Amino acid sequence: MSKITNCLTGLAITVFFGAAIATAKEVERQPDIVVYLADDLSASDLALYGGTNIETPAIDQLAQEGMTFDRAFVASPSCAPSRAALLTGLMPARNGAEENHTYPREDVLKLPVVLNELGYQTVAFGKVAHLRSAPDYQFDTHDRAQDIPAVRKNVRAFLENRNDPRPLALFVGVSNPHVPWPSESTVDPQSMTLPVKLLDTPQTRVQRSRYLQEVKDLDAYLGELRQLADKHLSEDRLFLFSSDHGAQFPFGKWTLYDEGIRIPLIVSREGMIEAGSRTDAMVSWVDILPTLIEVGGGEVPQEIDGKSFAGVLQDPAKRHRERIFTTHSGDKMMNVYLSRSIRTDQYKLIWNPHPEFAFTTHIDLLLRATSGDYFKEWTEAAKSDPHAADVVASHHGRPEFELFDLTGDPNETKNLADDPELASVRSRLLAELKDWMRTQGDELTVFHKPLMLNAPETWVPRKP
Repeated sequence: MSKITNCLTGLAITVFFGAAIATAKEVERQPDIVVYLADDLSASDLALYGGTNIETPAIDQLAQEGMTFDRAFVASPSCAPSRAALLTGLMPARNGAEENHTYPREDVLKLPVVLNELGYQTVAFGKVAHLRSAPDYQFDTHDRAQDIPAVRKNVRAFLENRNDPRPLALFVGVSNPHVPWPSESTVDPQSMTLPVKLLDTPQTRVQRSRYLQEVKDLDAYLGELRQLADKHLSEDRLFLFSSDHGAQFPFGKWTLYDEGIRIPLIVSREGMIEAGSRTDAMVSWVDILPTLIEVGGGEVPQEIDGKSFAGVLQDPAKRHRERIFTTHSGDKMMNVYLSRSIRTDQYKLIWNPHPEFAFTTHIDLLLRATSGDYFKEWTEAAKSDPHAADVVASHHGRPEFELFDLTGDPNETKNLADDPELASVRSRLLAELKDWMRTQGDELTVFHKPLMLNAPETWVPRKP
């Protein structure tokens, strides 16, 4: 019997996978698995989720052949914590990767280890794990080059030369549409629509068009990757597409608004998942690990935060989670800001424990010519335009509590936290959130010295 020792929240837990392996051996062949990940892609920018600016034919085709999740969310809206949660099935406070550019503890069980135990060859190309942490996950093979040309070359070479008889679990991550964006775009800046919370300025439109060009490019590569899978993998194949969090624009990445945490999720498996189906089941990225384990014939560890949604893949009408919890603990010195949220079918409560902190990001601190230069227009407009002033102020400063009725306000534009008629809702959700945080061992750690909201001279733009 195989034995892997794992430590979760200070308790040594021994997980036995002998039964899982035996289960896997009972089936004639396990399905091949392909996971394709975008980087900084908001669900709302895809036509599949109501976006109107670009066409994404490969994503649409995958949806026509599989199941679309309308309410899929990440564990944290920045790269490293999100990917660590995906690959461990644990929320950030439990796996150790809380703020961006940090990594899970060595003693935490990793998905590739489990899949290897189940008889899979595990391979990662591009940005699957975050930066230097890729070897720590113990993929059989990994390559960290993450731009599409390099990923295209490396994945093709691997599949064309592969002779391993084991079923394959192939993880592919591209850097699109993470900054820097290209200087040229085929998307017309003038004819596009903008997210309702963004200021409509000329350079905002230019940068949105460049971002959307990268979405088109990642869609095109999805089509190529699926053709390669058709040629080199078994007919019984599960294909999963998603993104690690929302786009790098204000009120998206680094925030717990839906623009930052709601992501695309499509899963296909011919003959096993109803083609063209959609589900309203709420799922979290920590649920992907147990789902892939179950699909691969294994038994899901009971001590993780994730819950397999394999049942939803069989029946899209099934419910999955009654609550979605999401955390954000900052991005080194660029974003020293804590947020925690709880989301139900109707409401979302965001708790910002330190409203005295200034909310800053790479966008406004660096004003990068390739991504954040539009924020100069925002700050200039704020000097004379009251609406622009309100938008810039709401970017830098957040109240302690934000409560949104998602049924009537899906874009989260009206904070109802101080509405006396919803006082009981706020109180109940906050109590649930704090109870959950206690079970997580979440100590609300402030990892760096914050910039204070009442001292704006401390967060003036820096040189790139």
